[in-house]
Amino acid sequence: MVETGEHSALRPDVPPVACQPVAGVQAYYAENAGLLAQRYGSVTFEEVHGKVLDLLPPTPAIALDVGAGTGRDAAALARRGYQVVAVEPTREMRDVARRLYPNEGVSWVEDFLPELPRLEGAFDLVLLSAVWMHLLRAERGRAMARMAALLAPAGLLVISLRRGDPPTDRVMFDVPAEDVLRDGERAGLRLARLVEEGTDRLGRAEVWWQTVALRKGEA
Repeated sequence: MVETGEHSALRPDVPPVACQPVAGVQAYYAENAGLLAQRYGSVTFEEVHGKVLDLLPPTPAIALDVGAGTGRDAAALARRGYQVVAVEPTREMRDVARRLYPNEGVSWVEDFLPELPRLEGAFDLVLLSAVWMHLLRAERGRAMARMAALLAPAGLLVISLRRGDPPTDRVMFDVPAEDVLRDGERAGLRLARLVEEGTDRLGRAEVWWQTVALRKGEA
């Protein structure tokens, strides 16, 4: 459901339980919502996404944060002047986000990849930060097509990828940027920038990051 904000992002004919999250992912985030909020909050939006900030559309614009977690990025985008819709399937994470960022005017939506059936509208920016690696291979092409459909003309899609051996406590895959680029091209998106982040900002030696920025429309 939409908790706050004014942007109408929901299809009224689709109930919240229209699709289900990947088994083994929701339980982890529900049980660790408080701890994860502290971890995510230890680095800023600007530190995490600094190498693509110059690509972001000028405000006012409408942004979609998919897998928004405990709200760090959604709140940061709202403070930058964006009208923000944040999709997060885990109730516990949404509860933490509402407590941490009660005044940013973010519209919170319960929905699930890859279809996101409850969303409608065209977004100037779509952000998936540390989300794509939870999708099964068969789901990623469908999810990319859905992202492309939700983008406004010339809209920007930013996907950050956690690289390295996946943990064993939740469903996760090591997805290379090349796979994202291929799915993006099939969905009609073109590469705007590929960022090799290198080391993990949380100090995990086994983890490194890539960011793929894709643009809708012709160059």
